[in-house]
Amino acid sequence: MPADAPAAPSAAPDTVPETTLLARAYLLMHTAAAMADLYEDQKAVAARYVHATARGHEAVQLAAAFLLTEHDYATPYYRDDALLLGLGLRPYELMLQLLAKRDDPFSGGRTYYSHPSLRRAGLPVIPHQSSATGMQAIPATGMAQAIQYLEAIKNDKLKIKNDAGDKPAQANDAIFNSSSLIFNSNSNPLVLCSIGDGAMTEGEVAEALQMAVLHRLPIVYLVQDNDWGISATGREMRAMDAYDFAAGFPGLHRLRVDGADVLSSYRGLSDAFAHVRARRGPVLVHAKCPLLGHHTSGVRREWYRGDDLAAHQPNDPLPRLHRRLLHAGATEAELTALADQARATVAADWAAALAAPDPDPATFADHEFAPLTVTAEAGERAPAGATKVLMVEAALHAVDDILREFPEALFYGQDVGGELGGVFREAALLAKKYGDRRVFNTPIQEAYIVGSTAGMAAVGARPIVEIQFADYIWPALNQLVEELSKSCYLTMGKFPVAALIRVPIGAYGGGGPYHSGSIESTLLTIRGIKVVYPSNAADMKGLMRAAFLDPNPVIMLEHKGLYWGKVPGTEAAKTVEPAAGYVIPLGQAAIAQPAAAAELARGGTCVVITYGMGVHWALAASRAYPGRVEVLDLRTLNPLDWPAVQAAVGRHGKVLVLTEEPLLNSFAESLAGRIQTECFLRLDAPVRTLGAANLPAIPLNVALEKQMLPSAEKVGVVLGELLKY
Repeated sequence: MPADAPAAPSAAPDTVPETTLLARAYLLMHTAAAMADLYEDQKAVAARYVHATARGHEAVQLAAAFLLTEHDYATPYYRDDALLLGLGLRPYELMLQLLAKRDDPFSGGRTYYSHPSLRRAGLPVIPHQSSATGMQAIPATGMAQAIQYLEAIKNDKLKIKNDAGDKPAQANDAIFNSSSLIFNSNSNPLVLCSIGDGAMTEGEVAEALQMAVLHRLPIVYLVQDNDWGISATGREMRAMDAYDFAAGFPGLHRLRVDGADVLSSYRGLSDAFAHVRARRGPVLVHAKCPLLGHHTSGVRREWYRGDDLAAHQPNDPLPRLHRRLLHAGATEAELTALADQARATVAADWAAALAAPDPDPATFADHEFAPLTVTAEAGERAPAGATKVLMVEAALHAVDDILREFPEALFYGQDVGGELGGVFREAALLAKKYGDRRVFNTPIQEAYIVGSTAGMAAVGARPIVEIQFADYIWPALNQLVEELSKSCYLTMGKFPVAALIRVPIGAYGGGGPYHSGSIESTLLTIRGIKVVYPSNAADMKGLMRAAFLDPNPVIMLEHKGLYWGKVPGTEAAKTVEPAAGYVIPLGQAAIAQPAAAAELARGGTCVVITYGMGVHWALAASRAYPGRVEVLDLRTLNPLDWPAVQAAVGRHGKVLVLTEEPLLNSFAESLAGRIQTECFLRLDAPVRTLGAANLPAIPLNVALEKQMLPSAEKVGVVLGELLKY
């Protein structure tokens, strides 16, 4: 086999001559086996980087690869190197990733072996997925849901054109030229989600299957079952295998294949792919495979395996395929030549990969985020004749504007669809206006709500999703951390996740311990996401649009106590409504209240640096010190407008950092520490901080809540002390 391995066909034919299929599979199976043998022989080098190989799983992986087309999407598992070879990737490319080399086409030396991310003509799209077992099921299912949605709006556009003759459709044509290729083919694309049987026990897999069946999504779940987790056997990990588990999801078509036999796998997967391409719903294919190699190079088989290895050996796909080819008329000489060709290619590619350059250390920080699309404030913030609106109304109108303008946008979460439109009415009547295909309810599945956005974005949809209360975001953290936040960085910018995640937050008078929490400090420890926190209606509308247009994951924290303007002292949250299209760049703070020039000249002022409800506490408290208090509203917590913070510190020399969160180890304390360190020479007093009491939850009783949280009165006391310093 030449160094550039045979490319995968651009589309799988209806029937493949068995000899052609088997010969190609034999060559690639030997290639995968030769790579595994070489890595073991060269373990002093190769095992420095943890990796797994496909030994024992090659047959079903190659069968799947042969059936995928360039219009499809795939999430290979971490031991799926044979699948990648079957798609047409070279051993050299996989070796570059194994050795963490600069030209690793997936991540530039940043992530593990067989963790691909690829946009390449002629091959399926392969977005980022993490090593977290089972986590890929949700983004993969999100891809299938996006395919279904975009196909629907394509059909709507065609219907409009057919009904209206030459009349242009009322939709943005840009989405129909998406790199997803959905609108440039009639291939009925599908998603292949490759997963291990042990990973099927993850709760998030059940969330994915639930949604796939509920919406009849175009996805094939290929479950490779080798009876092992790491050192735990199947009988220790599960009460049933994946095939039996899937019986609990009516509408999920199930198939069993012999995962160690190419033809059994190919025929079974052909049926599965045909079922999905005919849009008859999702399929689960259970493939039994032997595990012939180590779990990974870091967990060697001799450490945990006993007699079962000998029991797996007779089911090795390679000798089985050898015997089948001989029976089909191949000669030993022909098969030997193919095996020699594979080994020669692997040896040559290994030598080339070893000699390839390492990454330039100067590039270590590249691709944290995809480049901004909104870099300046635009549109009318206070158009003539506009009336004042509540924050909840501004949020509703901002999403309404987005859905009207961008056909690729859709909005989903718990209770946001149907009649209710969110428990705070923040999506009221949007489902009625845009239909339940675009604005819809989900099950109580925070992991799916957040994780599906990674798949949606990879296909070309633009999701807006909502977590009902900040206190319930925790089940989504796996997906937020592992799948969304790392995607842009680990794919060298190929797969940023354009997702707007709305999260009602904060205390609002008697909400109690599970509906009043603040979580921004936890979110801000997650690199690769942006966190926005508006304090008034105009900022809500401008920041909402910027967050939607941002190509990165953005969490919009929306304070429940400011939504309806019913909390005393929050009148300033209600503002004149900006015009449609108004946008504020993320990472740009605003002076909510300046200090008086005369007081500033006398040096008798201070600044409160805050956000959200803190802005209103500071405004109320400052009335006792007319002209002496500037209020800097951060608006975006990441990226932080550090130049605005520095400038405010320089103007006043006295600083209070105010938060609603418990203060200990919070973002506010971190910011205060940074100010103390980097602005020390400009300070006239120690940086003060104020936040909630360091308790695990906000009590239900309103008097207890008031005692725990900051207030205008408490802020006023600190301001008095600071101004006297």
